[in-house]
Amino acid sequence: MAIATLRHHPRFRELGLTVKILGRNPLAVAGGIIITAMILLATFAPLLAPFDPIGISLSDRLKPPSGNHFFGTDEMGRDIFSRVLYGARISMVIGLMVVGIAGGLGTLIGATAGFIGGRIDNFIMRLMDVMLSFPSLVLAMALAAAMGPSLTSAVFAVTVVMIPKFARLVRGEALAVREMPYIAAARVSGAKNGWIILHHVIPNCISTVIVLGTLTLGDTILVAASLSFIGLGAQPPTPEWGAMISVGRKFLMDQWWYATFPGLFILVTVIGFNVLGDALRDVLDPRIRR
Repeated sequence: MAIATLRHHPRFRELGLTVKILGRNPLAVAGGIIITAMILLATFAPLLAPFDPIGISLSDRLKPPSGNHFFGTDEMGRDIFSRVLYGARISMVIGLMVVGIAGGLGTLIGATAGFIGGRIDNFIMRLMDVMLSFPSLVLAMALAAAMGPSLTSAVFAVTVVMIPKFARLVRGEALAVREMPYIAAARVSGAKNGWIILHHVIPNCISTVIVLGTLTLGDTILVAASLSFIGLGAQPPTPEWGAMISVGRKFLMDQWWYATFPGLFILVTVIGFNVLGDALRDVLDPRIRR
């Protein structure tokens, strides 16, 4: 009885329709497969990795791909395949953490600014404009350098950089939502601004936030890898994709596998998130859906 009732629930039917439409989109299926594969690799990295990702074996240094070392070894004899798997775990955690925090804060900031308006809106949006006036990577580099090179600094810097994207988008949605009749009815009934924002404005922006969050995941992984590449993110011997490419470029002419495989994983992961985000945008946009 409970399952039958759940199946007829409007939200359940909406979710089922969304999944059905996504299943008909080849790009959405491809993106979903890529992201699912990366999540599984990151989750089961300790079981799939044949070697310790930071274990040194100088007798095996800079060996090419083989049956024993699928992606070859680095200058310390560490298995690159194992390091790439653990790098997937780090990149996925960074992406989800940054998007979760930046998306939550950006949504709250944007919804508050758009709904309340006036001087608060002007102040918040001018601050967001200042942050958006800098290229994402340049601002992230400045913040990470100010805090000192570390993975924590990179996560904080990328999070701060991504907040204005969500705030700007949600603010536009809030400006439209606040003119709706049910908002006026809530005000007449005595509801406070905070309650209206949490129960009416933000829920109506969730679809937009989900799409932007999916697209931002790829950018987040790319920016975090870029910070590690220039020495402001993860530090050796941490198996992070950007840091691996940074060291591997020194051996690129003779040991091509060192930088190639981490770079391919970044490429495939970013493409997967972008393709899936584009498909979600098409499905969740009511104008396209009609």
